[in-house]
Parts: sequence; structure tokens; C-alpha cells
Amino acid sequence: MCSRARTGPLWSLCAWVLLSAPALGADIVVIVHPQAPAVTRELLADIYLGRSQLLTPIDLPDTSATYAEFYRRATGRDVAQVKSTWSRIIFSGKGLAPRQMGDASAVKRAVASDTKAVGYIERTALDASVKAVLTLE
Repeated sequence: MCSRARTGPLWSLCAWVLLSAPALGADIVVIVHPQAPAVTRELLADIYLGRSQLLTPIDLPDTSATYAEFYRRATGRDVAQVKSTWSRIIFSGKGLAPRQMGDASAVKRAVASDTKAVGYIERTALDASVKAVLTLE
């Protein structure tokens, strides 16, 4: 059914399901520079919600299904809640939202080149350029 309908709401729904399916069941790994220390789940949530500046958070695009799933698993918040949190932080001048990269490869490059960066990718994209310190199942 998805292959025949190319326009309208049905196509949009089919596309969303196909694009979201891998991220919803996939393990998401938190990555750091190979020489960086481990990150706890609590510290990770604090970093990605602007409560800690210990590490620099790197995001996938907010249109990515992995982005939404990461925030749900890591912080217990949905995308709207996360965006609201960052809007308040930015408006008050207390911080900047995580820098968004185009894809997992870009996240890995950013993290591999900065000992103070932390990011997340699907386990299937993991390689030796970065170190996985936490798995969000």
C-alpha cells in the first residue's frame, strides 16, 4: 500500500513509519572522544537539558526519529518539552542549544575531534573513531 500512494496523508504516514521504525527498536549509544571519561545517565540528562556544561552536547537533526527517541530515553521528555526547555535557556541567556549535525557520521566526526564533546548515534553506526560509554535501550 505504501508504494502506490505517493502523495497525501497516507504517503506521509507510510514515510514516517518507514523512517521511524529502525530508530524505535534500535539501541542508541552515547559516544565520547576515545580519551574521555565515561558519562552517567544522570549527567547525560543534565548536559542535554542545559543543567551542566561539563561536556558539549552534539545532536542529530531534530527531524530524525533517533533524536526524539534519544531524548525520550535519556531525559524522559518528548521533543516539544525539550524544545521548550532550550527556548527558556536561550531566552534567559544561560546557554546555547546543542549543535545539530546532519547525520551520524557528522556526529562521530565532531565527537572524535573534541575531547569535551558528547553525542549519540545508533549502535549500527558505531566505529573505532569514538568510544561508546552508555547504551540507551
